[in-house]
Amino acid sequence: MPPVVVLDSCVLYPAPLRSLFMYMTNLDLFRARWTDAIHEEWMRNVLKDRPDMTRTQVEKIRELMNSHARDCLVLDFEELIAGLTLPDPDDRHVLAAAIKSGAEAVVTFNLKDFPSETLRAFGVDARHPDDFIVDLLDTAPAIVCRAAGMQRASLKRPPLSVDDYLAALERQNLPRSVARLRERADSI
Repeated sequence: MPPVVVLDSCVLYPAPLRSLFMYMTNLDLFRARWTDAIHEEWMRNVLKDRPDMTRTQVEKIRELMNSHARDCLVLDFEELIAGLTLPDPDDRHVLAAAIKSGAEAVVTFNLKDFPSETLRAFGVDARHPDDFIVDLLDTAPAIVCRAAGMQRASLKRPPLSVDDYLAALERQNLPRSVARLRERADSI
């Protein structure tokens, strides 16, 4: 059974990373979970930083994500929030979603906001996206490369060479993952 993980909004915010995670979950490397609150957070930040995008466009992305990731939307987690303590109280909803969904990890860039001693009590781990992808490359390198290849093939405006594609992923703070993918560039 693939691991269940909650993807934090900071992982869903950048389109290249969001897309790679969607391809990987669709190939059953893991089971992605999120909430409407997580969606709202990444969508709000995209709209703030990208004036060329509309609310309708980001809502379409949300709808596509929800329709393509099996059982992704975590519901009825809100009652857990008040009993949780994290350095940033605004992140408690993410941990509550992880607990409610039985996730083994929260994938986030904000590791300091999810202290391991707090999460451990709930059987949850916080994982940096780079570490998470490297672990997937350790266990299923061909499938991760297939996901990366599918993502690269989907990029039409402009199409990207393997080197340009990997450079784009590297800009997402994935240096170890990209180094490992470069070793298998002929599979992408």
